[in-house]
Amino acid sequence: MATDQVKGQLDLMLLRVLQDGPGHGYSVITALCQRSEGTFDLPEGTVYPALHRLEETGLLTSDWEAVNGRRRRLYRLTPAGAAALVEGRTRWAHFVFAVESVLAPMTPRLA
Repeated sequence: MATDQVKGQLDLMLLRVLQDGPGHGYSVITALCQRSEGTFDLPEGTVYPALHRLEETGLLTSDWEAVNGRRRRLYRLTPAGAAALVEGRTRWAHFVFAVESVLAPMTPRLA
């Protein structure tokens, strides 16, 4: 799927992945790819800036952690991030409903 098609919903998807628990950037990328059955196989250059932006806005927090002698940033959802996820899921459900309503076949009206 084209990266530009994902950008509008990427933050919501990242928040959802991190709702299940803390994760490193690579594990978040892997989870997006696995959960979408390969549809969202996004490059690091797309995901990492979004993670940093979410952290800057207070929806995520991060800490450095040593894994196998390497330092990696571990991202966690904040309470504000959890609230934003709830709000985003509601907006998404309304959006999907509206699009499906427009795309659904028209039923003939009885005169």
